Amino acid sequence: MSKIASSLIGIVLPFTIASCVQQPGALSPNAKASLDIPARYDATQPPVPEISENLVSLFPSPQLKNYISKAVKNNPDLRSSAARLEEAGYNTRRSQAGLSPTLNANLGAGTNTSNPSGFSSVSSESYTASLDARWEVDVWGRIRAGVSASTSDQAAAAADYASARQSIVAQTAQAYFDLLRTSSLLELSERRLVSFKKTLDLVNRRFEAGTADLGSLDLARTDIENTRSQVALRKDDRDKAARRLATLTGAYPNNSSKATKWPTLSRSVQANIPSTLMLKRPDIDAAYQRIRAADSRVTVAHRDLYPDFTLTASYGQQSNILKNLADSNFNAWSLLASLSAPLIDGGARRAELGASNARAKRALADYQSIVLNAFREVENALGSENYLRQQYSATGKALTAAQSAESRGLRSYDNGLINILDLLAVQRRTFATEESLINIRALRYQNRVSLALALGKAL
Repeated sequence: MSKIASSLIGIVLPFTIASCVQQPGALSPNAKASLDIPARYDATQPPVPEISENLVSLFPSPQLKNYISKAVKNNPDLRSSAARLEEAGYNTRRSQAGLSPTLNANLGAGTNTSNPSGFSSVSSESYTASLDARWEVDVWGRIRAGVSASTSDQAAAAADYASARQSIVAQTAQAYFDLLRTSSLLELSERRLVSFKKTLDLVNRRFEAGTADLGSLDLARTDIENTRSQVALRKDDRDKAARRLATLTGAYPNNSSKATKWPTLSRSVQANIPSTLMLKRPDIDAAYQRIRAADSRVTVAHRDLYPDFTLTASYGQQSNILKNLADSNFNAWSLLASLSAPLIDGGARRAELGASNARAKRALADYQSIVLNAFREVENALGSENYLRQQYSATGKALTAAQSAESRGLRSYDNGLINILDLLAVQRRTFATEESLINIRALRYQNRVSLALALGKAL
C-alpha cells in the first residue's frame, strides 16, 4: 500500500507545483477597474432630458403603450432570445450533474458454447443483475469551474434577453414615431396638392382676365403633377412604416397599423452619471458575465492538466440459473478507486489552455468595446438632444415667417405685384420648411428613444 501511495504522490506533486505557478481566472475582477469612466457626460448641457423611469412611461400614449405590449408578448426575435435563456438554464443543470455520482442498473443474459472433447458441444447460460455507481471526485475544482462557467453563461443569456426586450421596445417606439412622421408627411403633401390647385385657380382667373400667360398655367400645373407624384411616394412610405410596426408586434405585415397623435415630449431630462450606466445596461452585464465564463473555462483547461480521481462501485448477482439472481448466496460486489493522469497527449491540453486564455482576453476586449460604445451612444444622444432642440426652434420660427410670406405673396400675385415664379417659390419654401419641421420633430422623438435605450431605461 505504501508503494501505491508513493506512486500517487509522485504523479500528483508536479501538478500541485504547476498550480502554484499559474493562477487562471484573473481577468473578470479587473475588467471594470480597467476602464476610465468620467464623472459626468461630456455632451451634457442644461437643460437635458430627465429619464427617471422607463421608455413606456416617458411617452404618455395609450396607443404606443399598446403596440409595445404586443411587441414584448409576440415578437418572434424576443421569443428566440427567451428560448436561448431556457437552453442556458438546462446547460447549467447538466454541468451541475457532473458533481454528483451516477448510478446505473444493468441486466444481462447470455449463452456460452464450448467443445472441450472435440466430439460434443457443451452449452451454459449466464445471467447477471447489478447496480453500478461512478463518481469523479472533484479534487482540483475542474468540474466546479465548469459549473461556474455555465452559470455565467446563463447570467449572460438572461442579460441578453433583457437587452433584447429593451431593443424591441425601442424599435417599436421608433417605428411608431416613423409611422407618425410618414403619416404627417403624407398629410402635408395632400394639403400641398390642395394649395397648388387653389393657386392654379388663381392663375386661371388671371389668365381669363388677360393678366397671365399660358406659361404661368403650365408652371402651376407642373407643381400640381409633381405633388401628385409626391403623394404616391408618401403613401408608399407610410405603408412601409406601418408594415414594419406590424412586424415588430408579431402581426402579419400589412398596412393597417395606425399612429394618430404625437405624444407629449417633455422639455428636459436629467441623464445619470456615467458610472451608473454599468448597472443599467444589460448588454454591458452580458459582456461582463462572458468574461467570467471565459475565466472559468481557463480554470477548467488548467485543471484538466491534473489527474482525475474516480471511484466506482458495483453490486449485483451472477448465476447460470435465472432464479438464482434472487438468492443472496450469489451476490457479488466490487469497489475501485482509480487515478488517471495525462502524460503524453501531443500538447493538446496545453494548446486548449492557451486557447482558453486567448478567448478570455477576447472577452475582456469585447467588454471594453461594448462599454465604450455605450458611452458613445449616450454622448451622441445627449448631444443630438441639444442640437435637435435648437433646430426645431429655429425651423419653427422659419415656418412662421414662410407662412406669412406666402400669405403676402398670394395677395401680391392677385394684385399683379409679383409673377407666378415668385409665388410658387414662396409656396415651395413654405412646404419645404414644414417638411423639415416634421422630420426634425420625428428625430427628436426617436433620439429620445435612443437616449432611453442608451441609458438602459427602455423597459
